[in-house]
Amino acid sequence: MKNPIKLSSPKYMRILFCLFMIMGILARIWKFGEIPGDINPDEAFTGYEAYSLLHYGTDSAGYRFPVYLTTWGSGASALSTYLTIPFMAVFGAKIWVIRLPQVIVACLTLWAVYLLVKRLFHEKLALCALFLLAISPWHIGMSRWGMDCNLAPGFVVFGLYFFVRGLEDNKFLLLSALMYGLSLYCYATIWPIVPLLVLLQLIYGLVYKKIRINRYLLVSGLILALLALPLLLFMLVNKGILEEIRLPFLSIPRLVVLRDSEISLSQLPLKARRLWSIMKLQSDDMLWNSTPKYGIYHAGTLSFFVLGMFYCIKASVEKLRQKKEAPELLLLIQVGCGILLGLLIYTNINRNNILFIPMMMVASLGAYYLCSLIDLRYLVIPAAFYLCMFAGFEHYYFTEYREILQYYFCDGLEDAVNEAVTHDGQIYVSYGLKHSDILFLAEVPVTEYIETVEYYNYPNAYLEARSFGRFSYDFDPAAPDTEATYILNQTTDLAPFEQAGFTLHTYGYYTVAHCEQ
Repeated sequence: MKNPIKLSSPKYMRILFCLFMIMGILARIWKFGEIPGDINPDEAFTGYEAYSLLHYGTDSAGYRFPVYLTTWGSGASALSTYLTIPFMAVFGAKIWVIRLPQVIVACLTLWAVYLLVKRLFHEKLALCALFLLAISPWHIGMSRWGMDCNLAPGFVVFGLYFFVRGLEDNKFLLLSALMYGLSLYCYATIWPIVPLLVLLQLIYGLVYKKIRINRYLLVSGLILALLALPLLLFMLVNKGILEEIRLPFLSIPRLVVLRDSEISLSQLPLKARRLWSIMKLQSDDMLWNSTPKYGIYHAGTLSFFVLGMFYCIKASVEKLRQKKEAPELLLLIQVGCGILLGLLIYTNINRNNILFIPMMMVASLGAYYLCSLIDLRYLVIPAAFYLCMFAGFEHYYFTEYREILQYYFCDGLEDAVNEAVTHDGQIYVSYGLKHSDILFLAEVPVTEYIETVEYYNYPNAYLEARSFGRFSYDFDPAAPDTEATYILNQTTDLAPFEQAGFTLHTYGYYTVAHCEQ
């Protein structure tokens, strides 16, 4: 008889790696174009900006290839839009196309975390970290819709991975600089954090003589500086120090409102309590960010995280005293910078999302450390627990939670808009339906939008359109115009439309009303 496979054998490790990767990828790609719902207003604007730049060469405010989008009036980061453009050129302006860059980056992040932890420590711990991230409710949910900030955790992890590779071969510092530079275009809240991350990691590499001042380091610094420069100019423009920059191949726009006051050292106790509440309760009371039943990283993970932090601090102190390399310090830097971000902003899960992958890496270290004190075979106990939680989450996410999210992701709106635009004449839209949804789903020409748009609340950080093109939000539902078409939300009283002879078609939460002439 053949000997059974040893749990520590390379073959067994490869099998586990493949299983965890397949499990994680399937959880992220299964029906990602349909679930969590039709479309979210933020990802709709990502899609519309991509559509406008692809077909008209400008964003929704008329800027050619801006470094930061003017979306909503207070802007949005641009990388998700630019990553969407090539897919949209091939597949068209579809909802699943907006989500494609995010799901690809999320799946690559699983692989990057495995490779990162394997290089920092060893393969068994890398499998633990991969497993914990693969089944994370937060990361699965975040992977499935195209909000701009959802790319940030992946690119920060890519930056760290290539930095660790760069400690062995300095040429990989070039890729690390590229990833950290691109991360700046994922979300504005991390702008003060990324330079600190890079600086602390650089100090680590220099102290341990893993990085030398050579051409790779200098070129890496140049890459990062060149990528950061447009955003520095963007801040100077929006502080009134410079005028707008409009070039044929690049624009640095002035926003209607710059929300720079949201990042500050004020109200630290309040922000600290908010951050701890999110870490402990695994919820920010926003249903699209975390599930009520399963949270961010499943029950018990916070305890493993605390234990992992204890181990990282203990191991770092001991190795520093012995003048040995301490890879635990790199995890502490990541977690520390994530916590600092939570103290600079009044946080929620998506605004401080760069914290959670480092937390799960540290938590995996805590679980591994605890079991190693007894017997590593006891890792099967938390693994079995997490598998049960994962199975429960998957069933919940694709059934009950899907129904919860349908409202926030405008279930039925795509079909409603598709019908409405088949009718000629004016189209009235219920107030509260975001104009970004209509712009994308109706594929409104950006030139028409720029020439005709009127706002209820200009200037404002969150602009709300009153009308554009043949769409208008101003109408009296009690006296409908029989020559117009209506897209109505579920709160609208349909009786006046029925009495006026309108034909009503309901799609999810929305009804299209039209009178046949």
